[in-house]
Amino acid sequence: MTSRSGARLFTADWGDPLDPRLPVLGLPGYARNTRDFAHIAERLAPRRLVSLDYRGRGRSDYESDPRNYAPPVMLDDVRAVMVALGLHKVVAIGTSFGGLMAMALAAMAPTALAAVVLNDIGPHVPDSGGDYLIEVMGRDRRPADWRAAAEEMHAILPNLSLTSEKEWIAFAKATYRQEPDGSLRQDWDPAIVKPLAEPDAKDADLWALFTALTAVPTLLIHGGRSIVLSSETVAEMQRRYPAMEALTLPEIGHAPTLDEPAARIALDRFLARF
Repeated sequence: MTSRSGARLFTADWGDPLDPRLPVLGLPGYARNTRDFAHIAERLAPRRLVSLDYRGRGRSDYESDPRNYAPPVMLDDVRAVMVALGLHKVVAIGTSFGGLMAMALAAMAPTALAAVVLNDIGPHVPDSGGDYLIEVMGRDRRPADWRAAAEEMHAILPNLSLTSEKEWIAFAKATYRQEPDGSLRQDWDPAIVKPLAEPDAKDADLWALFTALTAVPTLLIHGGRSIVLSSETVAEMQRRYPAMEALTLPEIGHAPTLDEPAARIALDRFLARF
């Protein structure tokens, strides 16, 4: 589809649009894409699950002006996709930055959300974790082959729940793309980090967005070894929103794949309510 500003946005639309259950909206991490939700869509079928590649990621248009990668523009793209695909009310699953998008939707379009799953994200991101991810995302990565790509991802995100070389290569194939000449490169524009480097980028009051979310049934999945979501932030979120459900995966880092057995059980039980 095409955004209101003319950018072409790739959307993945799985399942049956006529399924009576509320559709699920998959909101990827900042440099991630729709492929992260394919395994969830397969498990939920025939329930509808829609996701999008934000501009500058995956199969969506790249921008010549990095200002078009600013979060408010991306939020407008999410809302445009919802309107175009008739997603009047959804259950949103937001991984990392996608969870912040879900919080923003709760503030800007509260009637559009029936429920939210936050995957390893909260209203406070430690500078050390945020700066590390910005540095990682800002590099132009060109691994020699898929095995090298998998090894690179393992080095960057050592505490994911992936355990075999096959799983790491599959994760690499959701992270990198193969060019016509056979070479590999990361499947996002490194310039997406430029809006995050602006002086006022850390001034946003994310706790205010979280307050908007307290009117929506919410499940929090927390990686116990996350560099993005601390146990202290989880505790404060629970203090401010006692009805929020929360699951910590003790040995998992940022971000859970949501294919971990405990995460699958919690997610399926939560989604079954809507």
